[in-house]
Amino acid sequence: MSTRSFTDQLGRLVEVNFPPKRIVSLVPSQTELLFYMGLAQSIVGITKFCTHPTTEIVNKIKVGGTKTVRFDLIDQLKPDLIIGNKEENEFSVINQLAEKYPVWISDVSSFKDALKMIDSAGEITDKVAEALTLTKQIENAFSALKRKATKRVLYLIWKSPWMAAGANTFIDSMLEKGGWQNALEVDRYPTLQEQQLIDLNPDLIFLSSEPFPFAEKHIQEVQRMLPKAKVLLVDGELFSWYGSRMLLAPAYFNSLSE
Repeated sequence: MSTRSFTDQLGRLVEVNFPPKRIVSLVPSQTELLFYMGLAQSIVGITKFCTHPTTEIVNKIKVGGTKTVRFDLIDQLKPDLIIGNKEENEFSVINQLAEKYPVWISDVSSFKDALKMIDSAGEITDKVAEALTLTKQIENAFSALKRKATKRVLYLIWKSPWMAAGANTFIDSMLEKGGWQNALEVDRYPTLQEQQLIDLNPDLIFLSSEPFPFAEKHIQEVQRMLPKAKVLLVDGELFSWYGSRMLLAPAYFNSLSE
């Protein structure tokens, strides 16, 4: 085992004992990716929000959430690599961990960023071939999507207050790939008043299953506010999880009734 240097998606230089044998993942979608690439034996710690793959995460140590972690548990695990994300994890937490351990951070705001993240994760974990195969499969799956971008979609992620996914987000990129236009041109995740939702006048409204658990009861509430729009509950994981779950997204997008 030798020391090698890698640059993460924030441009930080990360030195690791290569290949890493004790990995802690602090992001659910990236946890699933690591398992997909065959790293089950190397993953020693995950978050309480890591839910896939369901059978393989059961016996892994939960080191906390994505925003707060149990530093004492991570110390006990003695990781030789921690993998996180700029948006999902608190930077104060990342900085504290980086004082002791190699911490590689992704920064995903687009489809292209996600593919780069997969390839880079493959490089730092010695799974280059697996990562390359996956990115090619994802690209091929998305190339088969045929929907033309004629419908304007408002993608809601929260209520009380209403929040939506705007431009320069991974969700926005996935909407575009799926053949929709994002009705919201404001960057990131703005808070919106009811009148602003009405003024946007979208053709479709997607109520995401996460982070807010939108359910059937919310459809009528939104429908009363925007009677001309079609309101659908959607699987938030397939719009917001960057990694191996992207393979499932094209077929799901095609299944959504407009």
